[in-house]
Amino acid sequence: MPKKKVHAGSENLIPMNKRTKEEQKKIATQGGKASGKKRQYNKSMKEGLKLLMNMAPGQDVAAMYSEQLGVPLEDIKTNAMLANVALMGKIVQGDTKAYQIAHDTIYGKGETEEIKIKKAELKIKQEQHEMEVAEWKARREGKKEEYHGIPALAIAPPFLGALFDITNHDHTEYVFEGGRGSTKSSFVSLAIIDLLMNNETINALVMRKVSNTINGSVYNQLVWAIDYLGLTNEFKCTRNPAEITRTATKQTIFFRGADDPGKVKSIKPTRGYIGIVWFEELDQFSGEEEIRKIEQSAMRGGDLAWIFKSFNPPKSAINWANKYIKIPKANRLLSHTDYRSVPKQWLGKDWLEEAEFLKEINPDAYEHEYLGISNGNGGNVFDNVEIREITEEEISQFDRIYNGVDWGWYPDPFDFVRCHYDAARLTLYVFNEYRANKKSNRETAEEVKKHIRDGEIVTCDSAEEKSVADYRTYGIPARGAEKGPGSVDYSMKWLASLRSIVIDPVRCPDAAKEFVDYEYERDKEGNVISGYPDKNNHSIDAVRYALNSVWKRRGQ
Repeated sequence: MPKKKVHAGSENLIPMNKRTKEEQKKIATQGGKASGKKRQYNKSMKEGLKLLMNMAPGQDVAAMYSEQLGVPLEDIKTNAMLANVALMGKIVQGDTKAYQIAHDTIYGKGETEEIKIKKAELKIKQEQHEMEVAEWKARREGKKEEYHGIPALAIAPPFLGALFDITNHDHTEYVFEGGRGSTKSSFVSLAIIDLLMNNETINALVMRKVSNTINGSVYNQLVWAIDYLGLTNEFKCTRNPAEITRTATKQTIFFRGADDPGKVKSIKPTRGYIGIVWFEELDQFSGEEEIRKIEQSAMRGGDLAWIFKSFNPPKSAINWANKYIKIPKANRLLSHTDYRSVPKQWLGKDWLEEAEFLKEINPDAYEHEYLGISNGNGGNVFDNVEIREITEEEISQFDRIYNGVDWGWYPDPFDFVRCHYDAARLTLYVFNEYRANKKSNRETAEEVKKHIRDGEIVTCDSAEEKSVADYRTYGIPARGAEKGPGSVDYSMKWLASLRSIVIDPVRCPDAAKEFVDYEYERDKEGNVISGYPDKNNHSIDAVRYALNSVWKRRGQ
């Protein structure tokens, strides 16, 4: 006879009353364990949801489960846990149904007053989320959005009153002066874009003293403002020539340098007139007369006009720009700001620490640079020069040696300097120099070799590449200094911000005289302006070249 087919698990179909007492006891024990596991599983799910609903942002989900529930990490990486996480993801995005499921799982069904409030909050959050998604899609698809103006939270508190004033056109001239980090340039750029969006017949002209500084400063600032206001699709931006045009209305922002006044007169907007002019770094212009001529050339036609002027006050109180703002004008709004009124997160921890560090080691420089206070006693560029003997003992300890060369023949001299920079104390020592007229590169190279140690680099004015190459041929490790737009201003300000520039008058009489006598430029009326005169500054230039690798370094 064929054997009776036995199905897998058929032994489980035997009734309990047909089993032995030992079998009944074993089955009851197994059932109890299974029931206990099921209860523990349900408890873990509930406790897990509680934890998820109260966990901190960024907290590791698996690690949190393991720690709080006392369950081994490998046991909780299950689909059930992933389901919990997925449910929480929906709750975070405002899904009220998901929240109700989670609540019912933990506390049982029933809608308490607390749940009603929570659901209402989540509904609002869901609507906000949907609105953000819609706005994002519109931007991605290039759809035009209605412009709502500058958000209040986009500008620092001191500028709120100025924004209302500009919008109402209560004044014509707006002067914003103050220290570093006051966000005045950011505010002006936002205000200009806002005015263009609300006045479709006006154009704007942005001025710097020198045209080659435009692309790296005011142009980038206005592109930032356009992007910040969500108007990237409204404007076309080109760098050569530097122009920004609102495509729908043909309104244009023109950029010009005062070093080519003819280009200001030749501006002809496609539509409307120039109703906005911004003079950035006002103190770098030659004086009030130059500013007035630009205004007269640019602003013709139209009833509405806004003139913006922004700058960091020069150190000398007799600088023309500092004197200019002291004379009241009925149609001018003057605003002085500094970084202390700006939200700290905008500037960052490192930026603020640098300000506090300078405050500690050089209070005068801090007051001038960061608070925008003109605290100089005259036209001197360097108020931190210390003329004294530098002893042989001091020189023997110098371990950071920098050498610099400014080329010259006659009447301008060849100038070599040797320096030590103590970065920890922000102190520069000029302790050796050599100056000569009518000497060939070979002759000066032989003299320079007498002053330097083997392997030391000599950084030279890169304007004479052949002379730098000659020095290499003569056995001197020479390199050209890295230059660029704004490098003179930056390096001079860096030198002026040091705690001290110590110069030995016996070892370096030429450098000592230059640093003490060097003053800012003056206009024909004798007023101090911010420019640095290119005369009687050969040792100063040599020092700038020597320290080129230091002040070019980020954060210095």
